[in-house]
Order: sequence, then structure tokens, then C-alpha cells
Amino acid sequence: MKSIKVIITLFICLLIPLTIGGISGFATATSIKGWYVTLNKPWFNPPNYLFAPVWTCLYVLMGISLFLIWRSSKIQSRNNALFIFAVQLSLNFIWSFLFFKFNWPGVALVEIVLLWISIVLMIIFFKRINKTASFLQIPYLLWVSFATMLNAAIWYLN
Repeated sequence: MKSIKVIITLFICLLIPLTIGGISGFATATSIKGWYVTLNKPWFNPPNYLFAPVWTCLYVLMGISLFLIWRSSKIQSRNNALFIFAVQLSLNFIWSFLFFKFNWPGVALVEIVLLWISIVLMIIFFKRINKTASFLQIPYLLWVSFATMLNAAIWYLN
């Protein structure tokens, strides 16, 4: 019975970021063929087909990290880490709407900086509990760093 509970917990931990990502991805997908096409983009803008698989991998890594933290016995540290996880995931979700749905790259730029800070904090909080969970978030931090530069360049060029 315990192994079934572990599998269900892992499934839920994966489902949370993948669902949030799927919803924000839908908001993104509907705008990519419209407003986004008309924007001036920097030379380092990757092709559109790259975003979905990268984000899917990052959401899976988030889910695995969430699972590792959720199973921790360090109650207060775990609760703090889960809170910052929820904050960063909320900011991640909101960014897609600000940038793609509302076409506000300047506001999205401010928001993605807050997202970047929350990811750094999440890594710090996770590291206190489970180093693997924190290291799994390094690709996410690197991708959001790149996305921040891309957001800034698009805002500047337009």
C-alpha cells in the first residue's frame, strides 16, 4: 500500500506543474500566430517549436523536485519550500498571460524578474531539504534567465 501512495503522490506532484504549464501554454499558443508574429525579435530568438518541449521538460523537473520536497520530514522547512514553490509557479503562470494574452512585454519583463528571484529562493529553500531537488531546478533558472533576456530584447525592440 505504501508504494501505491508514493506513486500517487509522484503523479500529483507531476500533474500540478504540467497542468499549470498546459493552461499557460494554451494562452501562449493562441497568441503566437497573431501578435507575436508581428514583433521585432532579437537574433537569438529560438524557433517557436523549441518552447513546448523545453517547458515540458522543465515542468517535469519541477514535479520531481516537488515530490522530493513533499516527502521530506522537515515540516517547517518543507512548508516554507512548498510556499515558495507555489509562488514561483504562480508567477510562471501569470507571465504567459501578461506577455502573450495581454501583449504587455514591459509588464511581463518586471514580472519575469520577480519569477527569476522566486526561482533562486526556491533553489535555496529546496537545498536546505534535498540537494537533488534544488539541483533539478538549475535548468529552469537558466531557461528563465534566457527568457528574461529575450523578454527584455523584445520589449526594447518594440
